[in-house]
Parts: sequence; structure tokens; C-alpha cells
Amino acid sequence: MAVAGGVDLPVVDLASPDPRAAAASVRQACVEHGFFYVTNHGVDGALIEAVFAESKGFFDLPMEEKMKLQRRNHRGYTPPYAEKLDASSEFVGDLKESFYIGPIGDSDLQNDLNQWPSEECFPSWKETMKLYIATVLDTGKRILSLIALGLDLDAEFFHKIGALDCPSTFLRLLHYPGEVNESDSGNYGASAHSDYGALTLLVTDGTPGLQICREKDRDPQLWEDVHHIDGALIVNIGDLLERWTNCVFRSTLHRVVAVGKERYSVAFFFDPNSDTVVRCIESCCSEADPPRFPPIRAGEYITGRINSTYK
Repeated sequence: MAVAGGVDLPVVDLASPDPRAAAASVRQACVEHGFFYVTNHGVDGALIEAVFAESKGFFDLPMEEKMKLQRRNHRGYTPPYAEKLDASSEFVGDLKESFYIGPIGDSDLQNDLNQWPSEECFPSWKETMKLYIATVLDTGKRILSLIALGLDLDAEFFHKIGALDCPSTFLRLLHYPGEVNESDSGNYGASAHSDYGALTLLVTDGTPGLQICREKDRDPQLWEDVHHIDGALIVNIGDLLERWTNCVFRSTLHRVVAVGKERYSVAFFFDPNSDTVVRCIESCCSEADPPRFPPIRAGEYITGRINSTYK
């Protein structure tokens, strides 16, 4: 396993007056890297700061308090070592702790499966997270439109096939420890994995640690550092977009290494409606390059991947 220097990922301006040019940039990024930055994305910096402040406040709580909201229905708190993203890892689990917020139901109808910290301790927590989710969801839809254009499809392709009707969206607050026990030497904040769904939109506190491996089958694997760009979101595509595009777009392996400093990040997983059937897009296959994957319902694929992560 080798580590190179930093990787120069493409930067896509979502305020570009030329959507076709922006779509071409997104396509190139998805083909060559599977990762890119977006600027002018519409997510206010003050809102991002508020999310980080609320996140830090929760993770600073004593473990017994956090465990009162332990993950169920894939929502709530996940303690360190509870998740193992790389099944081949020699360690019990990854170093990070996290908090999941799933699609937000109607509290009046009592169909919101999310767990929320008490309003007494965190009076702004729920509304801050709901506003961030709504804002970054809009950004994700704009990026998916550019992806569709880059595949020579109608900009509304994913909307028209129903993928954006009640999409499966999960916000994940993440905290990586600064100091690591000697027994965890060599362990990862998040071990090597690809994301499961369509798009991930990530914001970090600027602390390094994120690395990508563009050639997952290469031996030895070559890992490259992803640098922080102030004001930009980091976007990567997941397995379902790789399947939709017959591997024209790559769902890239990535990990977070321990750097001896606390690290906070916020990942928004933007995945299609769970009933969406993901089948190869016609422009991505031919007689010479037939579909590599059978059609599968999005929810079935993602559930299978999640279940293999938690032991």
C-alpha cells in the first residue's frame, strides 16, 4: 500500500452560466476521479458553522448520554468501533463516532423515525439540521441534473424516473478522535469503502485525513490526500451511479486516516427513492460492452450494504 501526495480534483462552479460546460466538467470528474469539489453551491457558510457547532456539542456529551440515542432504524448515535466499513480490517471497528438523521417525517403524523437530542439541552439542534438537509438536498438535485446532462440525458432524467420522489436522504455527523490508543495504532477513522448510493456531499472542518484510491484493483493500492478548499463541498458518487453508468463513472474507494488531531465532518447521502430500479442507462452500454450488473431496487442494494457494515 502506497501513499502519494495530494490529488488535484476538479472544481465545478454551480453558478456557471453555461450548464453544458459544467456538465462536461462533472462528467470528466466522475469518469476520472469519482470525486470533485463544488463552489457556489448555495449552502450558506453560517449554516455550515451552526451544524458543526451543534454536532460538536452533542459529541462532547458523556458516553452514557449519547448512548441514550443509540442507533435504531439506522438513525441516531453510533459509538466508536460499532461500524467496520472494510470487512478485511484486522481491527474490531473504525475509530469514528457518528449520528445519523434519516428522511424527516411529519411529527404530527408521528411517522418521523429519527431520534433527536432533547430540546432542553439543544434548543436549535433539530431546526438547524432540518434547514441544512433541505438546503443541501437542493444542491444535490442541481448536481444530479448536471450528471444527467453529462450522460446525454434530459436534465430531469432522475426526476422523471421517480428517483427523486421521496428520495432516501441521510445526514451523518462524524467525529474522529485526536488521540489514539496504542492498541489502535494503524486503525482508521473510517476504513476503506465506497459509498452505497448515488451522491455524497461532504463538508469538513478543514482537518486533513480524507484519502482516495482511484484504482481499487491496483496492487499495491495508491492512496492520495484530498485537500480542503474553503467554502467548497466535496462530492463523490456512489455504487448506484456506478451501476447506472455501467462503470463509466467510478465509485471510488476512500478512507479517513488518523492524523493525531480531532476531526469533524458532515456527510449528506443523497440516494434515490428505495423503490427505484437501477438498471444500466442505454447510452452506457452496447453490444461490445453489455450491462455488467443486473437491475436492482435501490433500497435492496443499500440495505444489503448497510447490513454487512454492522456486525
